Amino acid sequence: MTELTTAQKDKLMADLRVVINDAEELLKLTAGDVSDSAVGLRERLQQRMADAKHSLLTLQATAAEKAKAAGHAADDYVHDHPWQAVALGAGVGLVVGLLIGRR
Repeated sequence: MTELTTAQKDKLMADLRVVINDAEELLKLTAGDVSDSAVGLRERLQQRMADAKHSLLTLQATAAEKAKAAGHAADDYVHDHPWQAVALGAGVGLVVGLLIGRR
């Protein structure tokens, strides 16, 4: 399976939040219905919402860990190779400046 991009993960998390909020609202609206099928549906829905919340928290924690690791790796590289980092920054700045100047 391919890795999700940051934008895809953000959209997935936002979509999951919307689904969870809608499901919670549905549970509140059907709280007065005491038929066996409604009770079973509410129980299954509550379990699935709990699972979705857990998955969402896991996804957020994983994304945060990866972001921290990338930040630490960049920080370590800059500390280990300060002049290469300065040269890289200057090179990127030069290229961006040339591109902006051409317009």
